[in-house]
Amino acid sequence: MNQLTPKDWIFIKQRLTPYLFLLPALVLLALTVFWPALQAFYLSFTSYEDIAQPPQWIGFANFLKLWKDAVFWKTLENTFLYLVGVVPILVIAPLVLAILVNQKLRAMNWFRAAYYTPVVISMVVAGIAWKWLYAENGLLNQLLKALGLFPEGIPWLTSPEKIFGIVPISLASVMAVTVWKGLGYYMVIYLAGLQSIPADVYEAAAIDGSDGISKHWDITIPLMKPYLALVAVISAISATKVFEEVYIMTQGGPLSSSKTIVYYLYEQAFGNLEISYACTIGLVLFLIILGLSILRLVINQERADNITI
Repeated sequence: MNQLTPKDWIFIKQRLTPYLFLLPALVLLALTVFWPALQAFYLSFTSYEDIAQPPQWIGFANFLKLWKDAVFWKTLENTFLYLVGVVPILVIAPLVLAILVNQKLRAMNWFRAAYYTPVVISMVVAGIAWKWLYAENGLLNQLLKALGLFPEGIPWLTSPEKIFGIVPISLASVMAVTVWKGLGYYMVIYLAGLQSIPADVYEAAAIDGSDGISKHWDITIPLMKPYLALVAVISAISATKVFEEVYIMTQGGPLSSSKTIVYYLYEQAFGNLEISYACTIGLVLFLIILGLSILRLVINQERADNITI
């Protein structure tokens, strides 16, 4: 048997040292993320209604129950509406704001701070404040009554009626809070991308006759495509996992019109103590987010390849 030489020990030490630094974080992740995730996956195939008794294996019964659950499909529909309603706005509007605050004008830093302020506000505080604004005698209804537009006001958070027959009023009201909260965050991402575009590119475009708004169609948007795709994926993942706004403002009502899949999971787990069924819902949610995360990795890889080129 050949003995290890000093060079071999040095090589092994160099290869093992990075993993030793990663070991504490890996242990922490294993205890707080990976092991609970494996337990949740196992519980989705069991019946665990009585926490005093061990879970009983029932196979795919929870998935069959989920397939026949009308409320689950309603929450899935609401989540899809949330994606369709929120993501396009959070992709386009922050880019417009980023272009505006990227101008070299006096006091522009104050405008940047003002647009970013909602991001640092706690969602609990923001949700309560918007709930007051949406109240029957809140500021929004008082303003509408003063203008004579809706003398009786609008039941922002208490109406299951749909706007244009598509989105419930209660769900649209919660969407507005998500958009308001996320504008500044995605604006900063776009701002970083705008500041990486060389000024001489715009100068060359101006010589060719592309100036004003047209320069953004010709220069800004094509060069910002990686950022647009990144924001689209990040905002889609966030919209899929929305919970705080719904919990604080509507608690899924009325008639499940604003109930999302994450809130339904919470309701089954901590309201009805259907732990196994909640794990099944969580597994479906995991697969959805996994697909969006893979899409994000692909986009990041394409962005890195473009930068390398």
